Amino acid sequence: MTDRYAVIGNPISHSKSPLIHSSFASATCQDLAYTTVEGPLDGFEAAVRAFRDGGGRGMNVTAPFKLQAFAMADSLTERARQAGAVNALKFEAGRILADNFDGLGLVRDITQNLGAPLRGKRLLLLGAGGAARGALLPLLDQQPAELVVANRNPERAAELVAEMVAELGSPAGLRGGGFAEIGTAQFDVIVNATSASLKGELPPLPAAAFAPGALAYEMVYGKGLTPFLRLAQNAGVARLADGVGMLVEQAAEAFAWWRGVRPATREVIDQLTIPLK
Repeated sequence: MTDRYAVIGNPISHSKSPLIHSSFASATCQDLAYTTVEGPLDGFEAAVRAFRDGGGRGMNVTAPFKLQAFAMADSLTERARQAGAVNALKFEAGRILADNFDGLGLVRDITQNLGAPLRGKRLLLLGAGGAARGALLPLLDQQPAELVVANRNPERAAELVAEMVAELGSPAGLRGGGFAEIGTAQFDVIVNATSASLKGELPPLPAAAFAPGALAYEMVYGKGLTPFLRLAQNAGVARLADGVGMLVEQAAEAFAWWRGVRPATREVIDQLTIPLK
């Protein structure tokens, strides 16, 4: 019998997840069907339970439901608990199990696909919302020399950092605040985890923040040269990347969690990658 999975979000028609997971299933000889579910903004939990009760085995969760998924889970992995957000659900024995693979996908894409080691590097994470929360702990696990969280609302960045300090002690080089506090500092890797690019907007980031040889990483995917990436390009940054690799890598982690086999990702990443221009 074919097992059923889905991604839930609102809106969701743009999602590449069905293509990705169908490719994974074909490559690993797994009998599954993967669809989209547009969850009502005021009915997320009911939509999840209806999919589960109809025989669904698991779901990916995307905006704007990652915090609601966190709240409704019966069991959270330590990674999801520390992130405070969930992007994958698994239904077993009447219980809803939850994890967050966003940060793992980001780190794997940067360090393996893009060949940019993070250990001992200076990192700047833009944003303090759900995307930044999911990325922060996996980035810290790479032991950077410095990790700065910058947000339009300085209090949110400081709060996120304080939560990590409460969990981990005082990770070396971790601090958070507003964009103004970046000052003249330069960073080896800058990750845009804000939603600005979805609106064609640019975070108030000084062009001088990119160190020579820096990597500019845009979590948004499929938008070409976003305002953030254009800023980096105009600043002389040669290494530009959007979030398509992160998308595929986190999907592979969820697939392995559900099915017990991790698919190869290179072919799917190449299929979905569009030129940054």
